[in-house]
This record gives sequence, C-alpha cells and structure tokens, in this order.
Amino acid sequence: MKKQIGKLMIRMMGWKIHPELPPEIKKCVLVMAPHTSNWDFFIGSMAFWGIYQIDVKLLIKKEIFFPPLSWVLKWMGGIPVDRKNKTNLTQVISDMYAQQDELTMVFTPEGTRSYNPRWRKGFYYIAQQANVPIVLGFLDFPSKTGGVFKVFHPTGDVDQDIAEIKKMYLNYKGRFPDQGIIAD
Repeated sequence: MKKQIGKLMIRMMGWKIHPELPPEIKKCVLVMAPHTSNWDFFIGSMAFWGIYQIDVKLLIKKEIFFPPLSWVLKWMGGIPVDRKNKTNLTQVISDMYAQQDELTMVFTPEGTRSYNPRWRKGFYYIAQQANVPIVLGFLDFPSKTGGVFKVFHPTGDVDQDIAEIKKMYLNYKGRFPDQGIIAD
C-alpha cells in the first residue's frame, strides 16, 4: 500500500526522483539535505516508499509524538528521541544496525529547518560505529528533483569529512533557500 501511495503522491506533486540507490547497500546512514521545510519529510517519505520501495527510519523529537500524530509518525518510520536528556543514542542505533539485515536511517544533519552552520555529528558517529556507509540524498525544490548522489565512507576525520559533505550539497536548494547550506 505504501508503494502505491508514494508513487501517486510523487507524481501528483510533480517531483522527479532519481532511483539510483545502489542495490548492494542494505544498511546505511542516509543524509538528507538541505532541510528547510516540513515538506522535506513528506516528499522524502513518499519517494522512499514509491520509488526506492524501502521503509526508512528517522529520529524525531519526542515532543510531537502524541496521538493521533504519533501513530502516523511511527507508521512512517519515526522513532521518538528525547533531545533534552543525555542518552546513549549512538550505541542504541548502532545496535539496531547489528540486529537487522537491512536498515536505512535518515538524518537531517542541520538538526533544524532554519539555517544552521554547525551540523550535528551523530549521523557520522553512528555510521562509524555501525560500520555502514553514509549515503548522500537531496531534495532540490527549484527543479523538483530528488534522489541520492553519492556513497561516502567516513575517514575518521569527522570535521574534515563533514566540511567535504557540506560542499557537495551547495548546488541543492531547499524550499527556503536562505535557510539552506552556505559554504564555510
């Protein structure tokens, strides 16, 4: 059912999603950027269901998990996260990768829909600890295109790697371009 819903919604909204997710990758951390609108979540979910035909997981602040919205968010792959208290989230997510044959977890490293020059590094540490690649995905609102464009393997130099990843996103614009990624 999700497949049909996703394909229909992507077509109705006029988006073109490039289906080049490497088939050999069964587990990955999927970075989606730039993240400037709530529409990113909806369009991305429809693309994953309808085009890629995978159920992704994503971390969402626990404050918006209340019925009936929580039921929908969980159905769409949302995992509530308490951002105010320290948890061993990197280890918990890494354990999820170890326990499953296939897992794609989506991260928006800006951590907010507003401009944020400092990306959160959790996605990077999770990829390292789980020993999975980072797949770079995008939604470009001006061209109404999206997809994945690169598989990135962490080198261990988190600051250098994130700076390099950010540069790769400079040509993609979110719904609100002034809140997107700016070169460091």
